[in-house]
Amino acid sequence: MYVELRTVSTVATEVLQSYIERRLRFSLSRFGERVGRVSVTVSCDNAGTFTCRIHTEMMPFGAVSVRETDLDLFAAMDRATGKLGRLFKKELERAREIRNSRESVRLAA
Repeated sequence: MYVELRTVSTVATEVLQSYIERRLRFSLSRFGERVGRVSVTVSCDNAGTFTCRIHTEMMPFGAVSVRETDLDLFAAMDRATGKLGRLFKKELERAREIRNSRESVRLAA
């Protein structure tokens, strides 16, 4: 899994980067090779509210994106990674159902 971290109006420290990578690994490691590039954007507005956006490629198709906002950066990150794992699972299950529901041409004859 390749993680790209971007920060806007906040400082990216090694602690923050390692925390984000650890949370993403925990949330997405069960999907193995299905996880493509992961892009994380962390920003802070003037009111001190942190926004965490995560965009993940699903191999061999599609993408999944989540966005969370909180006054605590780590809380926003925790919720975003948890939501990302659930959404990733849901999209994979939907793709499997579509693939399994297709009737084979050989079986139809």
